[in-house]
Amino acid sequence: MLEERLVPMGSKARKAKNPIGCLADRCKSGVPINMVWWNRVTENNLQTPNPTASEFIPKGGSTSRLSNVSQSNMSAFSQVFSHPSMGSPATAGLAPGMSLSAGSSPLHSPKITPHTSPAPRRRSHTPNPASYMVPSSASTSVNNPVSQTPSSGQVIQKETVGGTTYFYTDTTPAPLTGMVFPNYHIYPPTAPHVAYMQPKANAPSFFMADELRQELINRHLITMAQIDQADMPAVPTEVDSYHSLFPLEPLPPPNRIQKSSNFGYITSCYKAVNSKDDLPYCLRRIHALVFAYDFHAGGETMMSRHFNDPNADAYFTKRKWGQHDGPLPRQHAGLLPESLIWAYIVQLSSALRTIHTAGLACRVMDPTKILITGKTRLRVNCVGVFDVLTFDNSQNNNPLALMAQYQQADLISLGKVVLALACNSLAGIQRENLQKAMELVTINYSSDLKNLILYLLTDQNRMRSVNDIMPMIGARFYTQLDAAQMRNDVIEEDLAKEVQNGRLFRLLAKLGTINERPEFQKDPTWSETGDRYLLKLFRDHLFHQVTEAGAPWIDLSHIISCLNKLDAGVPEKISLISRDEKSVLVVTYSDLKRCFENTFQELIAAANGQL
Repeated sequence: MLEERLVPMGSKARKAKNPIGCLADRCKSGVPINMVWWNRVTENNLQTPNPTASEFIPKGGSTSRLSNVSQSNMSAFSQVFSHPSMGSPATAGLAPGMSLSAGSSPLHSPKITPHTSPAPRRRSHTPNPASYMVPSSASTSVNNPVSQTPSSGQVIQKETVGGTTYFYTDTTPAPLTGMVFPNYHIYPPTAPHVAYMQPKANAPSFFMADELRQELINRHLITMAQIDQADMPAVPTEVDSYHSLFPLEPLPPPNRIQKSSNFGYITSCYKAVNSKDDLPYCLRRIHALVFAYDFHAGGETMMSRHFNDPNADAYFTKRKWGQHDGPLPRQHAGLLPESLIWAYIVQLSSALRTIHTAGLACRVMDPTKILITGKTRLRVNCVGVFDVLTFDNSQNNNPLALMAQYQQADLISLGKVVLALACNSLAGIQRENLQKAMELVTINYSSDLKNLILYLLTDQNRMRSVNDIMPMIGARFYTQLDAAQMRNDVIEEDLAKEVQNGRLFRLLAKLGTINERPEFQKDPTWSETGDRYLLKLFRDHLFHQVTEAGAPWIDLSHIISCLNKLDAGVPEKISLISRDEKSVLVVTYSDLKRCFENTFQELIAAANGQL
């Protein structure tokens, strides 16, 4: 029987060709060099798997968990379904020999935890798409009349694991009549709410796929960075349980006398790996002490991102008050957008709220100690350093007695940070420039932002709380929440594009260990005969097809689709053409999957010394 297969090529169907040399005579079947119909699949293979097969029977159970289910013609959305109790004799039946009192319950079993009991393990498997559309008690009929009473929609199943017998209700729903789902992995298009998402003007832009990928790569590079110990002998190889130290700041010279403006001590910062959990951490060294913090790769301080331009202070340093010989700085021309400032306010106030609620104080609300990761994500660094440095063990009073004053100082520091951001200059928070700075805020920003700064920087007759600024933030909080959710949608969409790549890579890695293997078990022709020859032709079908003109046919969607069908073992037939084009082997993907798995298991057995 002769048959010619056509492969899709754009909008046309072109015959797949492979001009590479003749190897068809090495086929294990020994058939003549001719157009051959190769079909190992019986009629049973083209149908759904047999639910009574041994691989579908639970260990220790006498009843198959899966049964041939006939579909109900009744609409699932036009009925009210009940949820019968497992213990009710009218709604659940037991197979012969089963007893609800046998064995021990998962919660009291000394040999097994509830996490490994049968029902949760089954729920952790790939879900049936129909389960999201069909109520769990949909009417079904089963072939085994003993394990289910005629009036029941559920089955009591029995399974023994680790010496413990479990009884559970099988509530696997049946798909609705007429539902058709793909039998292998497919890639849906981008969700419309993400595809048409446009960032608003002056709002922090969301990462595109390339930006996100580059950012993650940069974080990985920074996380794995190491130093050449010969070039930097001053960096120790180990500090307590930390090793692989990498400086995150320029190292101070050995004879340095200048101290940190924040802590009053000489400081340095390193990335290091903890030998106890092999995780990277940030070590802040106060020359005498070392503080360990979570490490956020790629983070930069607010000082370096927003206050590193010396020209930004020109409005405060090069003009005298009362002289108006130049325009004031405006948004879109040197000042930060107000939406970005509010995004920072929401995060910093949330951090202070968390700290103050715990009865503590931040004490490091400073641009040099606020880290920015990504576009707008903020984190506060060096929290707790002042609590250690200023601790006085000789004090008779409670060290927490001054915490209320420290919390008030945190609010003042927050006001200074917000004012500096609004002026885009640290010179604006100096006492002699406060009036000019507030004028700048009044002209360029909303009254809410002005009132918030004034409230934080002005002395009040009562103890202030970070919760007092919530009304000033107002509905902008919802704006930031909405922006965070939209960003989450974008990242989830990017994740959906990559979720299957690991599985496809494992398929290609296994296929690469089989194809073109020079020798196996002292047989130099092993990779060119039998099942391995089919896999070699399948490899050519994936990567080496050409057009009618002899040009390479490169189609990534064809490669992905074929690999997904191979992984699922679908009954679809495929034509594999020998390199001399004298033989055509017609097989199914289920045949190829069986050849693929058997051949790889043979390699694994040889690698483990079992052959």
